[in-house]
Amino acid sequence: MRGKHDSALFNALSRNAAFCRCAADSLWHDLYARLPESAGVRQADTLKLLHHRHDLRQQVMSILATLLIGGWIALTPTITVAQVFDVIGANVQKRANGVLALMGLALTPDVTTGSLSITEDQTDDPDFSQVSGGGGFTVSQGFPLYLEGTLGYSQYDPVFIATNGQEQRRLPVQWNSVVGTGGIGWDFPLTDELKLRPIFNFSLGHVESDASLAGRVITEKTGLTLAFLEHGRLNAYGLGGSLMLDYERYRPENEIDVELRYTNIYLQSFASSRAVQGNADAQSLNLWARWRAPTSLSALDRPLRYVLEYAHTTFLGDLDGVLGFNHLNSFGVGLELDSSKYPLVITRTCLVVRYLLGENVSGGSLGLAVTF
Repeated sequence: MRGKHDSALFNALSRNAAFCRCAADSLWHDLYARLPESAGVRQADTLKLLHHRHDLRQQVMSILATLLIGGWIALTPTITVAQVFDVIGANVQKRANGVLALMGLALTPDVTTGSLSITEDQTDDPDFSQVSGGGGFTVSQGFPLYLEGTLGYSQYDPVFIATNGQEQRRLPVQWNSVVGTGGIGWDFPLTDELKLRPIFNFSLGHVESDASLAGRVITEKTGLTLAFLEHGRLNAYGLGGSLMLDYERYRPENEIDVELRYTNIYLQSFASSRAVQGNADAQSLNLWARWRAPTSLSALDRPLRYVLEYAHTTFLGDLDGVLGFNHLNSFGVGLELDSSKYPLVITRTCLVVRYLLGENVSGGSLGLAVTF
């Protein structure tokens, strides 16, 4: 509507300028026709005077037309082009796939990722923290149905960079995710102490952006509503399986457990915002070993055991390099309290201190395990 009003005003001013020029021409011709020669003034001299005035009139009319058009331009408000900020590297599909890949770290019971927190301030890498818990058991030797479950929570704090070509601004975002995984398997004994265990896994997860933080920063600093940041939430389901070799050798003097496990779970988003949809292929290869032996001390009328533990995880598929490394090693030492003499639901409680080591990453954790 504004363009129509401006065009009408310009046309009206142009018509007024043309009318002024026509009126001046008519007046000049009328004056020339009315000049009498008997007035004692020669017509030729008068004609020169009128020609001079005609030139002056032309200059005045040109100035008038210029002022009229210039006035129209001055009255027209200046149009300001908003500075549009684009997010650098904000590939929505890639970002959603990355979030799902991070969710994949908490899909299965794994001591190397059960409690994980990564921060690198020097390189400005995003903060990532995760905590998960899970376990599994076989119903009985006569009915070797294996059941397992894992529940994990993680927080990922990426920092986006928005630019308009001249200026860059940081947009901190906080992603929170929760994922649960279940597994149903069956034990096939290879020897008295070695079992082959195929497992069918299914997962369900939810990821949501902290809108109170991201929305405020985006609105105040850029004036834009970036849907994939402000409303970045998705639901995901996962289907896949695991194959495990489980070795158990229990003696009064010591107990040895070794598990070798390969897991492949495909995660796919569903019923989510159009801005954040994706998929991820979460694969991992895990080795876990534990040695338990009694000490000379006793507690609750049972020997107090010491525990030595080692675990190694290699991340495959979309998990490879998602946090800047593709493997982790865990070295643990702890104590185990045996409460089986008493009528308690929990028969053993184990507290383990672990040291984690990987490519360009290291840290520690504290783990708690119970046996029912």
